[in-house]
This record gives sequence, structure tokens and C-alpha cells, in this order.
Amino acid sequence: MWSDFVLVSPEQIAFAKKLADASAAVIRPYYRSGLTIDDKSDASPVTQADREAELAMRALINAERPQDGIIGEEFGAERDDADWVWVLDPVDGTKAFITGRPLFVTLIGLLYRGVPVLGVVNQPIANERWIGVVGQGCTLNDQAVTVSQITELSRARIGTTGPQYFAPASREAFMQFQQGGRFTVYGGDGYQYALVATGGLDVVIEEGLKLHDFAAVAPVVIAAGGIMTDWQGEPLTRTSSGRVIAAATPEVYQAALNIMSKV
Repeated sequence: MWSDFVLVSPEQIAFAKKLADASAAVIRPYYRSGLTIDDKSDASPVTQADREAELAMRALINAERPQDGIIGEEFGAERDDADWVWVLDPVDGTKAFITGRPLFVTLIGLLYRGVPVLGVVNQPIANERWIGVVGQGCTLNDQAVTVSQITELSRARIGTTGPQYFAPASREAFMQFQQGGRFTVYGGDGYQYALVATGGLDVVIEEGLKLHDFAAVAPVVIAAGGIMTDWQGEPLTRTSSGRVIAAATPEVYQAALNIMSKV
């Protein structure tokens, strides 16, 4: 399925970079500034940086690519029945952002007919930018990157945002899986998928993600040579459940799938 979508143009890639630049310019002045924190209806935190960064990106899309759709975490959907839809998460890892930890990222995904084909993971404080285009490769700051070649689960470095985000049965399955790995690290939100793309982590497993959480990171992982699907082994699309496995090699991926698919 993924190999069928080598459709992204140089102009679209350049525009994705422009969106990342615009969001970063908004976010940087707010970092460690003591800004006000609000709670959304689901009790997750949000700040003015989230809102303004998304508005800046939406304004660019509406001005320069008005034929494209938009799905944003903070302000919802516009023209989301278009063939090409930008999926925006201006500050993924808001808790990291508001506590001054430079592990938050801006996620910019591009869907073609519901399938993620381009992803940008942008860390505006460390000036790190991953760009993944399915079928065209993945870069970090314009240098090609690839996943690790670790095939043994006993050597695998495992990541997830936190065990508290799993449902009880899922948490039990994850704990069973991670006992076989080298070690597990918690935290990082979207940043940890970029670390899979550069070989720092070998597998990430999560549950409860929304489209704006995975639309950008799936192309980054896959373009770097990794695998990212749901817990049933199905490719991620706009309608996926948000239970995901991202892995560097088929062997580690299969070890995760064997356990998580049973939940």
C-alpha cells in the first residue's frame, strides 16, 4: 500500500518546510516564558502557543494551497474531503513544553486520500527537523537517516509515552513485551518516533493516539526504513484506531505484533 503513494512533489515538501518555519517562529518566544495554561474538555493542557502556531499554519495553507484540506488539533477541519489534507499538531507534547523540556515537537502530516504520505517532525528549540516522504526517504536537517538494524528483541530499546496511557489489558500486554527488551524509556510523545527513524529507539508502542498524533510520524518512520501499523498489522490511515506499533526491523515489529494483536 505504502509503495503506491510516491506522489509527493518537491513543491509540497518545500511548503511543508514553510509550515514548520512558521510554527517555530510562533512557538520559540513562548518557550519557558511562564505562559498561561488552559485545560481542554478532555483535561489535556493547551497554551496560546498551540493556538497561534496552528493559526499561522492554517493561514499559510488557506493563502497558498486553498485547494488542500486541513485537520488541526486545536481548530478542527476545513475542506477535509479534499484529496490532499494537511494534519497539524502545533505542539505535540504540551506537558513537556509547559515544563520547559525540549522534547515537544510540531507535527505536520500530509494525507493523500486518507493515507499519510509526508510527515514533518519539527523541534524548534533544538532546531531538529525530520522530514519523511514515503518512497523518497527520510532526512534529519537535510541529512539522510535510517532506522537501526537491531533484529533481536533482547537488544531492542523500547519507548512509549507512559504506561498510564494504556487501558488495563493493553498495559499488561505491553509490560509482557517490554520484559523481553533491553530497556524501556518513557516520555517523548511524537519525538520518540523521530528517534526510531534515526536509530535511537527500536520500537514504540502506544494506544489512544488521534490522527494528528500519527499522521506525521508514520511517514517519517516508514521513509526511514521502518514499519508502522496498527496493532492488527494494518497500515495507518485517517480512520485508524490509534493503537500503533513503530519498529525499526521486521523481527522486532513481529515480536511486538505477536503480543499486542491479542489485546
